[in-house]
Amino acid sequence: MHIRDLREDNDLTQKQVADYLNIRQNTYSQYETGCRQIPIEVLTALATLYKTSTDYLLGLTDCKTPYPQKKKPERHP
Repeated sequence: MHIRDLREDNDLTQKQVADYLNIRQNTYSQYETGCRQIPIEVLTALATLYKTSTDYLLGLTDCKTPYPQKKKPERHP
C-alpha cells in the first residue's frame, strides 16, 4: 500500500490524517502497517485527500493520477 508514502510526501502526521478521517491515530497506524483492513469509506476519503485513485492506494497500480470524475446525470424539468 502507498498510504504511508503519500502521508509522508504531504508532510502529514498520522494524527493529522486520523483527525481528517475522524478516527483514532492508533487505528490509522494499523491501516499503514497492514494490521487492519481499510474500510471502503476510509479508502475513498484517503483517495480524495491525496487526489489519487483507490487502486494506487491499494498498490494495484503505480499511476498516481486519479480516474476522471463520474459525470452527473442531467436533470430535465
